Amino acid sequence: MYQLVELAPDVSVWLADRPDHGRPNSGVVIDGDGSVTVIDAQPAPSAAAALSRALEPKRVRRLVVTSSHVEYVGGSREFTMAGVYGSATASLNLDLPPNRAGYARLLPEFAAEYDELETRAVSHAVTDPAWLGQTAVAVPTRGQQADNLVVQVPGTDIVFAGALCAFGVTPIAFDGDPAAWAEALDAMSDLGRIVVPGHGPVGGLDEVVALQAYLWACVEAAGDPSAIPAGPWDGWVGRRWDAVNVERAARLAAGDDSPPPSMLRALGLA
Repeated sequence: MYQLVELAPDVSVWLADRPDHGRPNSGVVIDGDGSVTVIDAQPAPSAAAALSRALEPKRVRRLVVTSSHVEYVGGSREFTMAGVYGSATASLNLDLPPNRAGYARLLPEFAAEYDELETRAVSHAVTDPAWLGQTAVAVPTRGQQADNLVVQVPGTDIVFAGALCAFGVTPIAFDGDPAAWAEALDAMSDLGRIVVPGHGPVGGLDEVVALQAYLWACVEAAGDPSAIPAGPWDGWVGRRWDAVNVERAARLAAGDDSPPPSMLRALGLA
């Protein structure tokens, strides 16, 4: 189940009650003219339609995708009249055919919807901080992918971190850089102290620090998932992704930018 939770006047989160992969959060920011910015499009059309119904009769004018991974873009076709804002990486990836079979393996609850899934292309590539209407600012960053977006709401101390943050849910860095990701999180305190993650409950800087420590642990594990020490992540959902994150960090350290074998197996490609 999802609930639209107000964080500040005209700033809300579409919040999953049971955080997990396949159950991401979305952000909602309403301008003074009543137009809506949605941050992340949910993983499939049915999930996006539930969010769209919760916003009726307001008009969604802007859709920001913080990553091109399916959990953030799978429902983008629901927002047919919105401009789509994404990073250069998201723009490139969303111009490619979707990996429908891989998505179905990762998120089997949406497999039937992925048979004919089409996602929207990015209409506005954001390479520098940019205002989204009157209220929110899209800020480029990097880590979860080669580049990502987060959305800051000045004056509220709120930042929608999207794919850059997962609280209580293990992140997945198969095409990102865990070390660069950890370093990018240093800037979060300058963007907002109320952090809305792509997965998990709304948190703050303590949760950001825990995520940062986990990413550094993946780097320091030097290719061995069992070398990740005990920490706040011991109770996180989805620890099977440790192997992907550790392998990715080790391959990058060796100058190899290819996907981790564990991720290829998860996608049914190896």
